[in-house]
Formats: sequence, C-alpha cells, structure tokens
Amino acid sequence: MATIEPVLDLMFPEDLISAEVVKQLPPGLTMRPLSSTDYKRGHLSVLSVLSVVDDLGEDAWVAQFRALRALPKTYYCVVIVDQATDKIVGVGTVFMEHKFLRGFGSVGHIEDIAVDKSQQGRKLGMRIIQALTHISENSGCYKTILNCSDANIPFYEKCGYTKKENEMAKYAPERTHPPKL
Repeated sequence: MATIEPVLDLMFPEDLISAEVVKQLPPGLTMRPLSSTDYKRGHLSVLSVLSVVDDLGEDAWVAQFRALRALPKTYYCVVIVDQATDKIVGVGTVFMEHKFLRGFGSVGHIEDIAVDKSQQGRKLGMRIIQALTHISENSGCYKTILNCSDANIPFYEKCGYTKKENEMAKYAPERTHPPKL
C-alpha cells in the first residue's frame, strides 16, 4: 500500500517557482516554498553556515513563519530538500520592497542564501538565486538586488548580477531589553 504524502503548509504557491530551474536540480533534490514544518527538516541548521543562528525553539520558529506569510506578496522563502532524507540542504529568501519611486514600483531583495556544506559545489546556490530572481521579476520588480562579500562577487556575476554601488551598515548595540516598537 502506498503511503500518502501529507499536504505541506507552504509559505506561498509552489507554482511561483520556475519549473525550468527545478528541472536543473541534481537527481534526488527538489525545490519548494518554505513549509511550516521545515523547522524539523533543519532549516536553521542550513542557515547557520551564514551566521550565528539563535534557535528559539519550534513554536517561535512557526510563529515567525506565520508572521512572514501573513504579509501578502512580500516574503518568498525557498528550500531545496534532499528527498532521500527529507532534510533541507539549501535555502534562500527574496522579499519585496514596495516603493513610492518608479510609479510605486517594487524592488526584490535577495537574502540568506545558504547551502549545506555537504552539498556545496553542486550549483544549488545558483539554482536558488535563479528561482528567487524569477519570483522577483514575475512579481513585477523593476530590479533585484543583494549584498555579498567581495569573495562572493564572482559567484553572483555567474548568476547574472553586476557589481553596483556600495553597501553601508550600522549594527544596533546589544539589547538588554525588548525593542520598544
């Protein structure tokens, strides 16, 4: 008797991801929107290749998932899943900034591209970038932007991006109490 695959509670409709990009993934891997059950599939573990990740627990993770999903046409998180292990091996996000400029246009911001160390070198990062760019462009964004280190510029150039301008950052001081807003 065949097992029935449970229906996943996805962040956005799966058909927004380019079928052409999904076809280019190595065998045994699939790409889809982030699901409300992806905490258990190692979402935070994959993100930890980028930066410090505070694991506040599954309930907090699910609350954050729901908060992002509640903002329509704004957040699009994708994951690549190893079908044999049902574990996440790649992640990325594009969020839409809605502007007053350019006829109330939108800009797609790509963030948090991460691939599990065991899967690096298989063009998964490139496929994530292609999928997120597709979502951004098909959402009507007039440009898609991202920040990266100098060391990663050649990778993003292979993905069709060009170096333009500079990034500035100011990090908030350590907090001893919750933010006021």
